[in-house]
Amino acid sequence: MSAEPHPTLPPVRLHSDAELARDALVAPLFSRAVRLARWAGPDTRVAVGGELAAGQLPEAAAVLGLDAADEDGPAHASQAWRVAVDTGLVDVTEPDEDAEPAEGAAEGAAEGAGGDAEYGTAAPGEDLALLAGGAPGDVLDLWLAALDTVLADASVPDLDDLVDALDAGGEIDFGKLGWNPQREADFLDGVLANLYLLTVAEGGAGEGAVPLPVLAASMVVPEGMGEPTDEVLERVSDAMMRLDDQFRQLEPIGLVEFQPVDEELMVEADDEELSAGFQAGSAAGPEDEEDVSRYGMVRLTPLGLYGIRARMLEAGVEAPAIGELADKGANVLLDTVSHYPEAAAQGEMEQWLAGRDLPAAVAELLAAARGDDEGAPLRRLRCQQALAPAGPEAEPAVRAVLDDAELGGLARVWLAERGASDVPAPDPEMVFWLTVDTIAAQLAADGETEELPLLIESLTAHHSGFFEQVWRVEHPATAYVLEAMGRLHPDKKAAKEARKAAFKARSRQS
Repeated sequence: MSAEPHPTLPPVRLHSDAELARDALVAPLFSRAVRLARWAGPDTRVAVGGELAAGQLPEAAAVLGLDAADEDGPAHASQAWRVAVDTGLVDVTEPDEDAEPAEGAAEGAAEGAGGDAEYGTAAPGEDLALLAGGAPGDVLDLWLAALDTVLADASVPDLDDLVDALDAGGEIDFGKLGWNPQREADFLDGVLANLYLLTVAEGGAGEGAVPLPVLAASMVVPEGMGEPTDEVLERVSDAMMRLDDQFRQLEPIGLVEFQPVDEELMVEADDEELSAGFQAGSAAGPEDEEDVSRYGMVRLTPLGLYGIRARMLEAGVEAPAIGELADKGANVLLDTVSHYPEAAAQGEMEQWLAGRDLPAAVAELLAAARGDDEGAPLRRLRCQQALAPAGPEAEPAVRAVLDDAELGGLARVWLAERGASDVPAPDPEMVFWLTVDTIAAQLAADGETEELPLLIESLTAHHSGFFEQVWRVEHPATAYVLEAMGRLHPDKKAAKEARKAAFKARSRQS
Protein backbone atom coordinates (compact mmCIF):
# COMPACT_ATOMS: atom_id res chain seq x y z
CA MET A 1 0.00 0.00 0.00
CA SER A 2 1.08 3.57 -0.58
CA ALA A 3 3.20 5.04 2.18
CA GLU A 4 1.56 8.44 1.73
CA PRO A 5 -0.62 9.64 4.64
CA HIS A 6 -4.33 8.96 4.31
CA PRO A 7 -6.88 11.78 4.17
CA THR A 8 -7.92 13.09 7.58
CA LEU A 9 -11.30 14.32 6.30
CA PRO A 10 -13.94 12.66 4.11
CA PRO A 11 -13.86 13.86 0.51
CA VAL A 12 -16.27 16.62 -0.45
CA ARG A 13 -18.23 16.83 -3.69
CA LEU A 14 -17.79 20.40 -4.93
CA HIS A 15 -19.71 22.28 -7.57
CA SER A 16 -17.80 23.27 -10.69
CA ASP A 17 -15.63 26.39 -10.60
CA ALA A 18 -18.01 28.08 -13.03
CA GLU A 19 -21.01 27.44 -10.75
CA LEU A 20 -19.08 28.58 -7.67
CA ALA A 21 -17.89 31.74 -9.42
CA ARG A 22 -21.49 32.61 -10.28
CA ASP A 23 -22.44 32.08 -6.64
CA ALA A 24 -19.58 34.36 -5.55
CA LEU A 25 -20.65 37.16 -7.90
CA VAL A 26 -24.19 37.22 -6.50
CA ALA A 27 -23.17 36.99 -2.82
CA PRO A 28 -24.61 40.25 -1.42
CA LEU A 29 -21.46 41.62 0.21
CA PHE A 30 -19.14 40.69 -2.66
CA SER A 31 -21.60 42.11 -5.17
CA ARG A 32 -21.69 45.39 -3.24
CA ALA A 33 -17.90 45.53 -3.16
CA VAL A 34 -17.82 45.11 -6.94
CA ARG A 35 -20.36 47.91 -7.47
CA LEU A 36 -18.38 50.29 -5.27
CA ALA A 37 -15.17 49.38 -7.13
CA ARG A 38 -16.83 50.37 -10.41
CA TRP A 39 -18.10 53.59 -8.82
CA ALA A 40 -14.69 54.65 -7.49
CA GLY A 41 -13.10 57.51 -9.40
CA PRO A 42 -11.43 60.94 -9.25
CA ASP A 43 -14.08 62.37 -6.93
CA THR A 44 -13.83 59.54 -4.41
CA ARG A 45 -12.41 60.80 -1.12
CA VAL A 46 -10.41 58.37 1.00
CA ALA A 47 -9.41 58.87 4.62
CA VAL A 48 -6.43 57.48 6.51
CA GLY A 49 -6.48 53.69 6.43
CA GLY A 50 -8.15 53.59 3.02
CA GLU A 51 -11.65 54.04 4.45
CA LEU A 52 -14.21 56.08 2.59
CA ALA A 53 -14.58 59.58 3.98
CA ALA A 54 -17.61 59.70 6.26
CA GLY A 55 -19.24 62.33 4.09
CA GLN A 56 -19.25 59.98 1.12
CA LEU A 57 -20.88 57.03 2.86
CA PRO A 58 -24.46 58.18 2.11
CA GLU A 59 -23.56 58.47 -1.60
CA ALA A 60 -21.95 55.03 -1.54
CA ALA A 61 -25.04 53.60 0.16
CA ALA A 62 -27.20 55.14 -2.58
CA VAL A 63 -24.98 53.52 -5.25
CA LEU A 64 -25.71 50.20 -3.58
CA GLY A 65 -29.44 50.86 -3.67
CA LEU A 66 -29.70 51.05 0.10
CA ASP A 67 -32.64 53.06 1.38
CA ALA A 68 -31.62 56.50 2.63
CA ALA A 69 -33.85 55.93 5.65
CA ASP A 70 -31.91 52.79 6.56
CA GLU A 71 -29.64 53.83 9.42
CA ASP A 72 -27.42 50.80 8.70
CA GLY A 73 -26.88 51.85 5.07
CA PRO A 74 -23.61 53.75 5.67
CA ALA A 75 -22.26 50.85 7.75
CA HIS A 76 -23.07 48.38 4.95
CA ALA A 77 -21.39 50.71 2.45
CA SER A 78 -18.32 51.03 4.65
CA GLN A 79 -18.01 47.25 4.98
CA ALA A 80 -18.40 46.72 1.23
CA TRP A 81 -15.75 49.39 0.56
CA ARG A 82 -13.33 47.71 2.96
CA VAL A 83 -13.84 44.39 1.17
CA ALA A 84 -13.24 46.08 -2.19
CA VAL A 85 -9.98 47.61 -0.94
CA ASP A 86 -8.73 44.45 0.77
CA THR A 87 -9.36 42.30 -2.30
CA GLY A 88 -7.67 44.70 -4.74
CA LEU A 89 -10.89 45.58 -6.52
CA VAL A 90 -10.10 49.18 -5.56
CA ASP A 91 -6.68 50.86 -5.50
CA VAL A 92 -6.39 53.62 -2.90
CA THR A 93 -3.77 56.26 -2.29
CA GLU A 94 -3.97 57.22 1.34
CA PRO A 95 -3.66 60.85 2.41
CA ASP A 96 -0.40 62.21 3.69
CA GLU A 97 -0.94 62.52 7.43
CA ASP A 98 1.67 65.29 7.63
CA ALA A 99 0.15 67.37 4.84
CA GLU A 100 -1.91 70.50 5.45
CA PRO A 101 -5.55 70.30 4.42
CA ALA A 102 -6.26 71.75 1.00
CA GLU A 103 -8.14 75.03 0.78
CA GLY A 104 -11.83 74.42 1.09
CA ALA A 105 -11.31 70.94 2.41
CA ALA A 106 -11.04 71.75 6.09
CA GLU A 107 -14.65 70.89 6.90
CA GLY A 108 -14.59 67.63 5.00
CA ALA A 109 -11.16 66.70 6.30
CA ALA A 110 -12.25 67.23 9.85
CA GLU A 111 -15.25 65.03 9.22
CA GLY A 112 -13.59 62.22 7.32
CA ALA A 113 -9.93 62.20 8.21
CA GLY A 114 -9.55 63.62 11.66
CA GLY A 115 -8.92 67.16 10.42
CA ASP A 116 -5.17 66.82 10.07
CA ALA A 117 -4.73 65.48 6.54
CA GLU A 118 -6.00 65.84 3.00
CA TYR A 119 -8.05 63.10 1.49
CA GLY A 120 -6.51 60.33 -0.52
CA THR A 121 -7.78 59.03 -3.84
CA ALA A 122 -9.27 55.82 -5.17
CA ALA A 123 -9.70 54.14 -8.53
CA PRO A 124 -10.85 50.74 -9.82
CA GLY A 125 -8.11 48.17 -9.31
CA GLU A 126 -6.58 46.03 -12.02
CA ASP A 127 -8.21 42.93 -10.53
CA LEU A 128 -11.68 44.33 -11.22
CA ALA A 129 -11.27 43.39 -14.89
CA LEU A 130 -10.87 39.73 -13.88
CA LEU A 131 -14.54 39.59 -12.92
CA ALA A 132 -15.55 40.09 -16.54
CA GLY A 133 -12.60 38.74 -18.48
CA GLY A 134 -10.87 36.29 -16.15
CA ALA A 135 -11.37 32.60 -15.50
CA PRO A 136 -13.75 31.30 -12.80
CA GLY A 137 -10.69 30.58 -10.66
CA ASP A 138 -9.77 34.29 -10.74
CA VAL A 139 -13.21 35.21 -9.41
CA LEU A 140 -12.92 32.60 -6.66
CA ASP A 141 -9.48 33.89 -5.64
CA LEU A 142 -10.95 37.37 -5.20
CA TRP A 143 -13.88 35.94 -3.25
CA LEU A 144 -11.49 34.05 -0.95
CA ALA A 145 -9.67 37.32 -0.24
CA ALA A 146 -13.03 38.90 0.60
CA LEU A 147 -13.81 35.95 2.87
CA ASP A 148 -10.57 36.54 4.78
CA THR A 149 -11.66 40.12 5.45
CA VAL A 150 -15.10 39.09 6.66
CA LEU A 151 -13.73 36.35 8.92
CA ALA A 152 -11.30 38.84 10.46
CA ASP A 153 -14.17 41.26 11.11
CA ALA A 154 -16.32 38.49 12.60
CA SER A 155 -13.61 37.75 15.18
CA VAL A 156 -13.62 41.33 16.51
CA PRO A 157 -15.78 42.30 19.52
CA ASP A 158 -18.66 44.67 18.88
CA LEU A 159 -18.10 48.43 18.98
CA ASP A 160 -19.62 48.95 22.44
CA ASP A 161 -17.19 46.46 23.97
CA LEU A 162 -14.25 48.12 22.21
CA VAL A 163 -15.26 51.56 23.47
CA ASP A 164 -15.59 50.26 27.02
CA ALA A 165 -12.08 48.79 26.79
CA LEU A 166 -10.32 52.01 25.76
CA ASP A 167 -7.67 53.17 28.23
CA ALA A 168 -6.82 56.78 29.10
CA GLY A 169 -4.53 57.03 26.07
CA GLY A 170 -7.21 55.89 23.65
CA GLU A 171 -5.64 52.45 23.16
CA ILE A 172 -7.59 49.20 23.53
CA ASP A 173 -6.89 47.45 26.83
CA PHE A 174 -7.08 43.82 25.66
CA GLY A 175 -6.82 42.59 29.24
CA LYS A 176 -9.89 44.58 30.23
CA LEU A 177 -11.69 43.44 27.11
CA GLY A 178 -10.84 39.80 27.75
CA TRP A 179 -10.20 39.38 24.03
CA ASN A 180 -7.31 37.53 22.47
CA PRO A 181 -7.32 38.12 18.69
CA GLN A 182 -5.57 34.86 17.82
CA ARG A 183 -7.72 32.84 20.18
CA GLU A 184 -10.88 34.32 18.69
CA ALA A 185 -9.70 33.65 15.13
CA ASP A 186 -8.76 30.07 16.07
CA PHE A 187 -12.18 29.55 17.69
CA LEU A 188 -14.02 30.65 14.57
CA ASP A 189 -11.77 28.54 12.35
CA GLY A 190 -12.49 25.57 14.62
CA VAL A 191 -16.24 26.15 14.43
CA LEU A 192 -16.14 26.30 10.64
CA ALA A 193 -13.96 23.18 10.47
CA ASN A 194 -16.48 21.32 12.67
CA LEU A 195 -19.35 22.55 10.50
CA TYR A 196 -17.46 21.35 7.42
CA LEU A 197 -16.91 17.91 8.99
CA LEU A 198 -20.54 17.64 10.09
CA THR A 199 -21.52 18.44 6.50
CA VAL A 200 -19.24 16.05 4.60
CA ALA A 201 -19.08 13.12 7.03
CA GLU A 202 -20.92 9.96 6.01
CA GLY A 203 -24.28 10.08 7.75
CA GLY A 204 -23.73 13.77 8.60
CA ALA A 205 -25.85 16.79 7.78
CA GLY A 206 -25.12 16.65 4.05
CA GLU A 207 -27.21 19.38 2.44
CA GLY A 208 -29.21 19.86 5.64
CA ALA A 209 -28.64 22.45 8.34
CA VAL A 210 -26.88 21.92 11.66
CA PRO A 211 -28.56 23.14 14.88
CA LEU A 212 -26.53 25.98 16.36
CA PRO A 213 -26.47 24.45 19.90
CA VAL A 214 -24.96 21.26 18.48
CA LEU A 215 -22.23 23.25 16.75
CA ALA A 216 -21.56 25.28 19.90
CA ALA A 217 -21.43 22.11 22.00
CA SER A 218 -18.93 20.57 19.57
CA MET A 219 -16.50 23.33 20.55
CA VAL A 220 -17.24 23.44 24.28
CA VAL A 221 -18.41 20.08 25.67
CA PRO A 222 -15.46 17.75 26.40
CA GLU A 223 -15.45 14.53 24.38
CA GLY A 224 -17.11 11.66 26.22
CA MET A 225 -18.90 13.91 28.70
CA GLY A 226 -22.35 12.67 29.71
CA GLU A 227 -24.71 15.16 31.31
CA PRO A 228 -23.17 18.64 30.95
CA THR A 229 -22.37 20.56 34.13
CA ASP A 230 -23.84 23.99 34.81
CA GLU A 231 -20.49 25.55 33.96
CA VAL A 232 -20.36 23.77 30.62
CA LEU A 233 -23.97 24.74 29.86
CA GLU A 234 -23.11 28.37 30.50
CA ARG A 235 -20.17 28.12 28.12
CA VAL A 236 -22.41 26.53 25.48
CA SER A 237 -24.88 29.38 25.93
CA ASP A 238 -22.11 31.97 25.54
CA ALA A 239 -20.74 30.19 22.47
CA MET A 240 -24.20 30.12 20.90
CA MET A 241 -24.59 33.85 21.31
CA ARG A 242 -21.16 34.48 19.83
CA LEU A 243 -21.90 32.23 16.89
CA ASP A 244 -25.30 33.80 16.35
CA ASP A 245 -23.60 37.17 15.88
CA GLN A 246 -20.75 35.76 13.77
CA PHE A 247 -22.94 33.79 11.36
CA ARG A 248 -25.06 36.91 10.82
CA GLN A 249 -21.85 38.54 9.57
CA LEU A 250 -20.78 35.56 7.46
CA GLU A 251 -24.07 35.04 5.62
CA PRO A 252 -23.77 38.12 3.31
CA ILE A 253 -20.48 36.87 1.82
CA GLY A 254 -22.24 33.66 0.75
CA LEU A 255 -20.46 31.33 3.17
CA VAL A 256 -23.53 30.07 5.02
CA GLU A 257 -27.29 30.07 5.08
CA PHE A 258 -28.26 31.00 8.61
CA GLN A 259 -31.46 31.03 10.62
CA PRO A 260 -30.68 33.10 13.73
CA VAL A 261 -31.65 32.24 17.27
CA ASP A 262 -35.26 33.22 17.97
CA GLU A 263 -35.07 36.63 19.66
CA GLU A 264 -37.83 35.71 22.11
CA LEU A 265 -35.89 32.60 23.04
CA MET A 266 -32.74 34.66 23.63
CA VAL A 267 -34.66 36.69 26.20
CA GLU A 268 -36.53 33.84 27.83
CA ALA A 269 -34.20 30.82 27.74
CA ASP A 270 -31.95 29.93 30.62
CA ASP A 271 -28.98 27.56 30.50
CA GLU A 272 -31.19 24.54 31.26
CA GLU A 273 -33.39 25.30 28.25
CA LEU A 274 -30.34 25.81 26.05
CA SER A 275 -29.05 22.43 27.23
CA ALA A 276 -32.35 20.86 26.19
CA GLY A 277 -31.97 22.65 22.88
CA PHE A 278 -28.58 21.23 21.95
CA GLN A 279 -29.45 17.78 23.31
CA ALA A 280 -32.64 17.77 21.25
CA GLY A 281 -30.70 19.00 18.26
CA SER A 282 -28.34 16.05 18.53
CA ALA A 283 -31.15 13.55 18.04
CA ALA A 284 -33.82 15.61 16.33
CA GLY A 285 -36.21 13.95 13.92
CA PRO A 286 -38.43 15.66 11.36
CA GLU A 287 -41.16 16.19 13.95
CA ASP A 288 -38.74 18.12 16.19
CA GLU A 289 -37.33 20.30 13.43
CA GLU A 290 -39.45 23.38 14.16
CA ASP A 291 -38.64 23.44 17.88
CA VAL A 292 -34.93 22.85 17.33
CA SER A 293 -34.79 25.57 14.68
CA ARG A 294 -35.66 28.18 17.30
CA TYR A 295 -32.15 27.73 18.65
CA GLY A 296 -30.62 28.65 15.29
CA MET A 297 -29.73 26.59 12.22
CA VAL A 298 -26.70 26.95 9.96
CA ARG A 299 -25.71 25.34 6.67
CA LEU A 300 -22.59 25.73 4.59
CA THR A 301 -23.46 26.72 1.04
CA PRO A 302 -21.68 25.03 -1.88
CA LEU A 303 -19.53 28.17 -2.02
CA GLY A 304 -18.95 27.86 1.71
CA LEU A 305 -17.76 24.27 1.37
CA TYR A 306 -15.31 25.44 -1.28
CA GLY A 307 -14.12 28.34 0.88
CA ILE A 308 -13.58 26.41 4.09
CA ARG A 309 -11.80 23.62 2.22
CA ALA A 310 -9.51 26.17 0.56
CA ARG A 311 -8.63 27.66 3.95
CA MET A 312 -7.94 24.21 5.42
CA LEU A 313 -5.71 23.28 2.50
CA GLU A 314 -3.77 26.51 3.01
CA ALA A 315 -3.33 25.57 6.66
CA GLY A 316 -1.89 22.18 5.68
CA VAL A 317 -4.99 20.09 6.41
CA GLU A 318 -5.60 17.25 3.97
CA ALA A 319 -9.15 17.81 2.72
CA PRO A 320 -9.77 15.78 -0.45
CA ALA A 321 -12.39 16.58 -3.06
CA ILE A 322 -14.08 14.10 -5.36
CA GLY A 323 -12.59 14.35 -8.83
CA GLU A 324 -9.08 15.42 -7.90
CA LEU A 325 -7.72 11.93 -8.66
CA ALA A 326 -8.98 11.98 -12.24
CA ASP A 327 -5.48 12.51 -13.66
CA LYS A 328 -3.73 10.01 -11.35
CA GLY A 329 -2.80 6.43 -12.08
CA ALA A 330 -5.00 3.52 -11.09
CA ASN A 331 -2.61 2.53 -8.30
CA VAL A 332 -3.00 5.96 -6.64
CA LEU A 333 -6.75 5.87 -7.23
CA LEU A 334 -7.30 2.49 -5.55
CA ASP A 335 -4.92 3.22 -2.69
CA THR A 336 -6.67 6.51 -1.93
CA VAL A 337 -10.33 5.52 -2.34
CA SER A 338 -9.72 2.48 -0.17
CA HIS A 339 -9.98 4.92 2.73
CA TYR A 340 -13.04 6.78 1.45
CA PRO A 341 -16.64 6.05 2.47
CA GLU A 342 -18.24 3.78 -0.13
CA ALA A 343 -20.39 6.44 -1.81
CA ALA A 344 -17.48 8.85 -2.10
CA ALA A 345 -15.22 6.09 -3.43
CA GLN A 346 -17.79 5.21 -6.08
CA GLY A 347 -18.10 8.84 -7.14
CA GLU A 348 -14.33 9.26 -7.41
CA MET A 349 -13.91 6.07 -9.43
CA GLU A 350 -16.71 7.03 -11.82
CA GLN A 351 -15.01 10.35 -12.51
CA TRP A 352 -11.69 8.58 -13.00
CA LEU A 353 -13.21 6.28 -15.65
CA ALA A 354 -15.05 9.10 -17.42
CA GLY A 355 -13.25 10.17 -20.58
CA ARG A 356 -10.74 7.31 -20.48
CA ASP A 357 -10.44 4.54 -23.03
CA LEU A 358 -12.46 1.92 -21.15
CA PRO A 359 -10.58 -1.30 -22.08
CA ALA A 360 -7.22 0.28 -21.23
CA ALA A 361 -8.59 1.79 -18.00
CA VAL A 362 -10.04 -1.57 -16.89
CA ALA A 363 -6.73 -3.32 -17.56
CA GLU A 364 -4.93 -0.63 -15.52
CA LEU A 365 -7.37 -1.02 -12.62
CA LEU A 366 -6.98 -4.79 -12.57
CA ALA A 367 -3.20 -4.51 -12.58
CA ALA A 368 -3.32 -2.04 -9.69
CA ALA A 369 -5.57 -4.41 -7.71
CA ARG A 370 -2.92 -7.13 -7.51
CA GLY A 371 -0.77 -7.63 -4.44
CA ASP A 372 -0.35 -9.56 -1.21
CA ASP A 373 0.18 -6.55 1.07
CA GLU A 374 -2.22 -5.63 3.86
CA GLY A 375 -4.20 -3.17 1.73
CA ALA A 376 -4.60 -5.42 -1.30
CA PRO A 377 -8.00 -7.00 -0.39
CA LEU A 378 -9.60 -3.58 -0.07
CA ARG A 379 -8.01 -2.43 -3.33
CA ARG A 380 -9.60 -5.42 -5.05
CA LEU A 381 -12.97 -4.60 -3.48
CA ARG A 382 -12.75 -1.01 -4.75
CA CYS A 383 -11.67 -2.31 -8.16
CA GLN A 384 -14.73 -4.55 -8.26
CA GLN A 385 -16.90 -1.53 -7.39
CA ALA A 386 -15.23 0.54 -10.09
CA LEU A 387 -15.94 -2.14 -12.69
CA ALA A 388 -19.57 -2.60 -11.64
CA PRO A 389 -21.02 -0.02 -14.06
CA ALA A 390 -18.65 -0.94 -16.92
CA GLY A 391 -20.27 -2.27 -20.09
CA PRO A 392 -19.33 -4.90 -22.70
CA GLU A 393 -16.18 -2.99 -23.70
CA ALA A 394 -14.61 -4.10 -20.43
CA GLU A 395 -15.15 -7.82 -21.01
CA PRO A 396 -11.91 -8.61 -22.92
CA ALA A 397 -9.75 -7.04 -20.18
CA VAL A 398 -11.69 -8.91 -17.49
CA ARG A 399 -11.46 -12.24 -19.30
CA ALA A 400 -7.71 -11.74 -19.60
CA VAL A 401 -7.31 -12.26 -15.82
CA LEU A 402 -9.50 -15.37 -15.45
CA ASP A 403 -6.43 -17.51 -14.77
CA ASP A 404 -4.87 -14.99 -12.37
CA ALA A 405 -4.72 -16.40 -8.83
CA GLU A 406 -5.61 -13.03 -7.24
CA LEU A 407 -8.05 -11.64 -9.81
CA GLY A 408 -9.65 -14.75 -11.30
CA GLY A 409 -12.43 -14.89 -8.71
CA LEU A 410 -13.22 -11.19 -9.16
CA ALA A 411 -13.35 -11.67 -12.94
CA ARG A 412 -15.73 -14.64 -12.66
CA VAL A 413 -18.09 -12.69 -10.39
CA TRP A 414 -18.14 -9.74 -12.82
CA LEU A 415 -18.81 -11.95 -15.84
CA ALA A 416 -21.45 -14.04 -14.08
CA GLU A 417 -23.35 -10.92 -13.01
CA ARG A 418 -23.64 -9.98 -16.68
CA GLY A 419 -24.79 -13.41 -17.81
CA ALA A 420 -21.61 -14.01 -19.82
CA SER A 421 -21.18 -17.43 -21.41
CA ASP A 422 -18.19 -19.77 -21.22
CA VAL A 423 -17.16 -18.64 -17.74
CA PRO A 424 -14.99 -21.45 -16.31
CA ALA A 425 -16.02 -22.72 -12.90
CA PRO A 426 -13.54 -21.82 -10.15
CA ASP A 427 -11.59 -24.58 -8.45
CA PRO A 428 -12.11 -25.02 -4.69
CA GLU A 429 -8.82 -23.31 -3.85
CA MET A 430 -9.93 -20.17 -5.71
CA VAL A 431 -13.31 -20.21 -3.95
CA PHE A 432 -11.68 -20.37 -0.51
CA TRP A 433 -9.11 -17.73 -1.45
CA LEU A 434 -11.84 -15.37 -2.72
CA THR A 435 -13.86 -15.89 0.49
CA VAL A 436 -10.88 -14.93 2.65
CA ASP A 437 -10.10 -11.95 0.42
CA THR A 438 -13.69 -10.70 0.48
CA ILE A 439 -14.00 -10.84 4.27
CA ALA A 440 -10.57 -9.25 4.71
CA ALA A 441 -11.69 -6.39 2.45
CA GLN A 442 -14.92 -5.87 4.37
CA LEU A 443 -13.06 -5.81 7.68
CA ALA A 444 -10.64 -3.24 6.30
CA ALA A 445 -13.43 -1.10 4.84
CA ASP A 446 -15.97 -1.02 7.66
CA GLY A 447 -14.68 -3.08 10.58
CA GLU A 448 -16.91 -5.58 12.38
CA THR A 449 -20.30 -4.27 11.30
CA GLU A 450 -23.70 -5.76 12.13
CA GLU A 451 -24.00 -6.99 8.55
CA LEU A 452 -20.69 -8.86 8.50
CA PRO A 453 -21.88 -11.97 10.40
CA LEU A 454 -24.60 -12.45 7.77
CA LEU A 455 -22.01 -12.17 4.99
CA ILE A 456 -19.77 -14.68 6.76
CA GLU A 457 -22.66 -17.11 7.18
CA SER A 458 -23.65 -16.71 3.52
CA LEU A 459 -20.12 -17.29 2.21
CA THR A 460 -19.53 -20.41 4.29
CA ALA A 461 -22.97 -22.05 4.23
CA HIS A 462 -22.61 -23.64 0.80
CA HIS A 463 -19.26 -25.33 1.41
CA SER A 464 -19.27 -28.52 3.45
CA GLY A 465 -16.16 -28.87 5.53
CA PHE A 466 -15.27 -25.23 4.90
CA PHE A 467 -13.19 -24.73 8.06
CA GLU A 468 -11.41 -28.04 7.60
CA GLN A 469 -9.93 -26.76 4.36
CA VAL A 470 -9.82 -22.95 4.47
CA TRP A 471 -6.94 -22.73 6.96
CA ARG A 472 -4.62 -24.08 4.24
CA VAL A 473 -5.38 -21.14 1.87
CA GLU A 474 -2.26 -19.26 0.77
CA HIS A 475 -3.56 -15.81 1.62
CA PRO A 476 -1.74 -13.42 4.01
CA ALA A 477 -5.00 -12.66 5.84
CA THR A 478 -6.21 -16.25 6.34
CA ALA A 479 -5.55 -16.47 10.09
CA TYR A 480 -6.81 -12.94 10.69
CA VAL A 481 -10.05 -13.62 8.83
CA LEU A 482 -10.63 -16.95 10.59
CA GLU A 483 -10.17 -15.26 13.97
CA ALA A 484 -12.82 -12.71 12.97
CA MET A 485 -15.11 -15.54 11.87
CA GLY A 486 -14.63 -17.15 15.27
CA ARG A 487 -15.90 -13.99 16.92
CA LEU A 488 -18.67 -13.12 14.50
CA HIS A 489 -20.17 -16.29 13.01
CA PRO A 490 -23.81 -16.47 14.20
CA ASP A 491 -23.65 -20.27 14.51
CA LYS A 492 -21.81 -21.24 17.71
CA LYS A 493 -20.59 -24.55 16.30
CA ALA A 494 -19.24 -22.92 13.18
CA ALA A 495 -17.64 -20.17 15.29
CA LYS A 496 -15.78 -22.79 17.30
CA GLU A 497 -14.61 -24.50 14.09
CA ALA A 498 -13.40 -21.13 12.83
CA ARG A 499 -11.31 -20.58 15.99
CA LYS A 500 -9.73 -24.02 15.61
CA ALA A 501 -8.97 -23.31 11.96
CA ALA A 502 -7.43 -19.95 12.92
CA PHE A 503 -5.12 -21.71 15.36
CA LYS A 504 -4.01 -24.12 12.62
CA ALA A 505 -3.42 -21.25 10.22
CA ARG A 506 -1.31 -19.38 12.78
CA SER A 507 0.69 -22.53 13.52
CA ARG A 508 1.24 -23.07 9.83
CA GLN A 509 2.56 -19.55 9.36
CA SER A 510 4.97 -19.69 12.30
